[in-house]
Amino acid sequence: MKLKKLKVLLAIFLPVQILLLQLAERNPHFIEKYYSNGLYPFISSSLRFLFGWIPFSLGDLLLALLLFLLLRFLFGLIKNKFKNFIPKIVQFTAVLSLLYFCFYFFWGLNYYREPLTTNLQLKSTKYTTAQLVSLSKKIIKKTNELQMLITNSDTLQVTVPYNQQVIYEKAPQGFKNISKKYSQFNYGNSAVKSSLMSLLQSYNGTAGYMNPLTGEAQVNDKIPLTGYASTTCHEMAHQLGWAAENEANFVGFLASIANDDLYFQYSGYSMATRYLILEIYKRDKEQFKEVYASIHTGIIKDFKARTNFWKSYKNPFEPLIKKGYNAYLKVNNQDKGIESYHYVVDLLIGYFEENQLL
Repeated sequence: MKLKKLKVLLAIFLPVQILLLQLAERNPHFIEKYYSNGLYPFISSSLRFLFGWIPFSLGDLLLALLLFLLLRFLFGLIKNKFKNFIPKIVQFTAVLSLLYFCFYFFWGLNYYREPLTTNLQLKSTKYTTAQLVSLSKKIIKKTNELQMLITNSDTLQVTVPYNQQVIYEKAPQGFKNISKKYSQFNYGNSAVKSSLMSLLQSYNGTAGYMNPLTGEAQVNDKIPLTGYASTTCHEMAHQLGWAAENEANFVGFLASIANDDLYFQYSGYSMATRYLILEIYKRDKEQFKEVYASIHTGIIKDFKARTNFWKSYKNPFEPLIKKGYNAYLKVNNQDKGIESYHYVVDLLIGYFEENQLL
């Protein structure tokens, strides 16, 4: 009897939680102060301490288990011709309510924190095409320099000499370096792992994800290694509580270029280059041609190799998965959905202007 009451209470708690999230959305300062900079750092660090030492992705196994239980539940409903439908739905809603709570309590409330521009005291204004082109030229120049340092030829494609595990081990150094200026980027108790579902991620078009239930950063170990470092840092940024994709991109960029390792720096600058030139292409195709022509041939080869990698996994289901992910992002306070990734350009320009680097 007590168990039945608990299930009913948990089921009722689901709509209550949804209403509370609406309240959270209207109070970003409260979330920033008491959750993102209060409770969450303890939760995040504890989860990474508890599960970071495990050599495989516990979060992937947990997701697989949840998917199995969902399929078993649906199969049972159909097999029994929907007998005891109401009690079963109450039970399902109770489990969903518990997962919903864990998702937002362990990490998801960070979607409703103050924007990174506020946190870093950056100007948040619409940038001009002139500003965009100016920054692009500076970033391309640095990317070209790094490519030359690594290959000694502007036509050779960068080849990363590390495996994935070495990249995971090197990645925290970048966060340690930037935390000297921004203490909010201090990263401890590393928990970065190759996803057990890397092949599936390749087919659904994702380079990684952060599991909020275990605090692990999962990276698709099939993606090209030249972009691996910045992707790893992106997922680590999520672990630190930067839930918005453009903000995780930006923090990942800072951590990559602050790393002492040249391959990390190249990964960060080349990632920024791709986003910047794409924005120029959208605004002014003539200026795009001029800027694009200044990129070393070896870097262009790298970009094409990354593009070809994703093309090789194209399938009819990917657009549907992306639509689902797009809807998920919009529900979680990212109005632009998947396009949110590209808004890293706003942060890049704001950061370089604030630090008088433009």
